[in-house]
Amino acid sequence: MLPLLLVWFTLVSLNQPGICLQHRQQLQPVLLPNGCDDKCGRLHIPFPFHLNTSCASVSNALHLSCLNSTALYLHIGIQSYRVLDFFSDGILVDFPGTGSSTCRQYKGLNSFNFAGNDYLGISDDNVIGLYDCEDSSLCKADCETNELPDCDGNRSGALACCYPLSDHSNWHSGDGFSSFAKFGCRGVSSWVVPRGTNSGKRGVKLEWAIPRNKSQGLCASNAVMVSATTVEAGVRCSCQDGLVGDGFANGLGCFKSCIKEGQEAYGGECDNSPKRSQRKLVIVAGVLAPVFILASLFLFLCILKRPVKSGAFDIDQAHYHSTISFRKACRTRLFSYRELDEATRGFDDGQKLVDGTNGTIHAGVLGDGSHIAVQKVQCENERDLIHVLSRIELLSAVLHRNLARLLGCCIESGYTLMVGYEYPANGTLEEHLHNNSGQEFGLDWYKRLSIAAETASILAYLQCEISPPIFHHGLKSSGYIFLDVGFSVKVAGFALLCSSSTTGPLVQKNDVYDFGLLLLEIISGSKHSDMPSVALQKIKSGKLEEIVDPSLYYHEQPMFRREQIEIVADIATRCLLFGGDGKIGMVDVAKELFHLAKESTDGGSKKGSALEETFSNSSLLQMISMSPDSVHLPRIAGPV
Repeated sequence: MLPLLLVWFTLVSLNQPGICLQHRQQLQPVLLPNGCDDKCGRLHIPFPFHLNTSCASVSNALHLSCLNSTALYLHIGIQSYRVLDFFSDGILVDFPGTGSSTCRQYKGLNSFNFAGNDYLGISDDNVIGLYDCEDSSLCKADCETNELPDCDGNRSGALACCYPLSDHSNWHSGDGFSSFAKFGCRGVSSWVVPRGTNSGKRGVKLEWAIPRNKSQGLCASNAVMVSATTVEAGVRCSCQDGLVGDGFANGLGCFKSCIKEGQEAYGGECDNSPKRSQRKLVIVAGVLAPVFILASLFLFLCILKRPVKSGAFDIDQAHYHSTISFRKACRTRLFSYRELDEATRGFDDGQKLVDGTNGTIHAGVLGDGSHIAVQKVQCENERDLIHVLSRIELLSAVLHRNLARLLGCCIESGYTLMVGYEYPANGTLEEHLHNNSGQEFGLDWYKRLSIAAETASILAYLQCEISPPIFHHGLKSSGYIFLDVGFSVKVAGFALLCSSSTTGPLVQKNDVYDFGLLLLEIISGSKHSDMPSVALQKIKSGKLEEIVDPSLYYHEQPMFRREQIEIVADIATRCLLFGGDGKIGMVDVAKELFHLAKESTDGGSKKGSALEETFSNSSLLQMISMSPDSVHLPRIAGPV
């Protein structure tokens, strides 16, 4: 009965209409205009930057100028940098000499000749594109997963060389872009990619700070002093938890933030509500509390006297206990049930992509025209729900080129949870293997080999480089493997409701076995239930060509390609025979397919570099890149 009362107070305070919360974007630090309310064009200028020298600040080094009331500039020495945006710890500027009508993808290394001073330094949130480099050892494949727009606003293609300044292996705080000249690089471009995101904004972020030796009395009483990252001996002020503002004694300081009449309000506006109303609320709550307790007791007794319907749960109580986990897990978008219902035409069977152990997945189109794949998972109880939310939180934190991006989630009445993934333009792998995509020609062998290698590589990455490891447990070509416009893999539909008691090695073996089935489907273009036994028999008797997809024209392929098909069939066989006892794992499989795709004469070197992006610069990449002959892997007896 007490939980019912607590839920009532929770819902009143949150003013939530239901469990499927309306979409809200992840909150960013509040940036408020400085005390003079300086503005230039669309940009409001936050403290300690300023236009008017009479405006309170901490240094003239942070003085800006506004040209024609539209263009804002930062001046460092004799050089001027156009200001593009502000951050709580920095300022985004363009390369000097870049006009509004000039669109050039990269500049010379010396075109941005600022490295740092006592107040500003190049932030390590920047991701650098380097061009015409003679030594590619500094290039980092993992930063290519970021979305980096061109200077015209369109999405940038693959960079010749990508380097995140946060890596610090070849660039250090205090260095300028000219330091990359030692690698023979001749051009550079830059984007800021805030930590925790993969979306870049073109420009160079400069971190700002105040010299520590000038920090006496710098911060407001309810703020703390924090050290800068790239400005040597530099500090800033930061408001304590629960407060907003610039934190500086000479600035706006720190004050409360609240929601008033649906709008965000600050400081004194949060105290304008008469205290009398608050007293009335306390009095009303005091009067209603006993009433609710008695009512709850009465309802509790009634519930005890009637049979409980199996599978029926109190959604409000579930919300009370798991709302924090829900908000934390769904860090992207919180869909309403109506949105997803309309997108999938009421979860019509005609929209269903797959119905498996990992739940159902329906294709849909949101109101803004974007395509989405909705995974629907039915939890049995609150414990299951919390477990699923923890899995979603883990998945949403992984940014990877071969992982379908998680767009958001929603809880329906009961314990049904829905997860929305991106739905790439080329649909599912199944549609292309079985020629349901409407294309005149199916997938050629090179595309199939690349798809197999990318799928194995992402599974190995998730199992070996993510902690705790992520397993799929139900891999299929329908609804779980999507293809983008370039036929790169996007894996989705992970098992969110696997029993927590299931051991990692057991699930990994299931993934290996499922991947073996997938390889057979890639080779044969068929997924009949008796395919594994038929395929194993044909392969063992040396009649592989009898199961190869006729659209591949096996006998007309050159010898090296037929050998590739035979090797992939051998890998599939070992996955089916040895995956169950652990003699072969996803890393072993990824190793062989990685080298097979990379060494292919059909542009294999290009795809090889893309495959390397599947891994971070850790030991797994080194392991995968080793020659497959250096590791003993069991092979089946008999001809292939």
